[in-house]
Amino acid sequence: MQHLAIIPDGNRRWAAQRKLESFFGHKKGTTAVRSAIKVCLEQGIKYLSFYTFSLENFRRSALEKEYLFNLLATEFTTRLPELIEQGIRVRFIGDASYFPDNIRGVITQLEEKTRGFTNLNLNLLFCYGAQQEMVNAVKTIAQKVKAGLLAEEDINEGTISNALWTQGIPDPELIIRTSGISRLSNFLLFQAAYSEFLFLDCFWPEITEEKLLECITRFKSMQRNFGH
Repeated sequence: MQHLAIIPDGNRRWAAQRKLESFFGHKKGTTAVRSAIKVCLEQGIKYLSFYTFSLENFRRSALEKEYLFNLLATEFTTRLPELIEQGIRVRFIGDASYFPDNIRGVITQLEEKTRGFTNLNLNLLFCYGAQQEMVNAVKTIAQKVKAGLLAEEDINEGTISNALWTQGIPDPELIIRTSGISRLSNFLLFQAAYSEFLFLDCFWPEITEEKLLECITRFKSMQRNFGH
């Protein structure tokens, strides 16, 4: 497997079950993120993508959004030396026009300082929505056609793939979603055409290395037919 993608759902419900503020669920979820990174490094998986913050998440309260952005900035700034030591490249993928001003500097620093690493490509799908990504791709392709740089008859799946925000990243072979919900929620809709799916009946903060290894083992036993 080259690429594992994860929808880390259930942080708030994990906290609610324990009569805690939702912030505690998000904080606990960072431990599971570190577990996923460790598993991918050990298993030789080169791409790990997290649905970190969707465009729809902007509907949440200002207080929760501020906490999430600060948590993200603090967590990755603190762990930057560790990421560098492990050879992990960090990329933020999404609509950059929505990136909060107060963490743009952190995003730039993380991407620039890890740009040359290849042990693991850690993709944080941030301010991301798959439908919006495809709309942007269509506009990009239309502009090339209008400018005479691309002929209409030459447009194919590769043309679209290269116009997406995930350009150059292989499609995920496996997508895992926690919390017992069985939907993609506007996540990698084009890229997931031939992905396998595992929907887990536990919340993201409950994820361990062992559970992730079980998912990888289940994936290896799947018969992948690619539409045949």
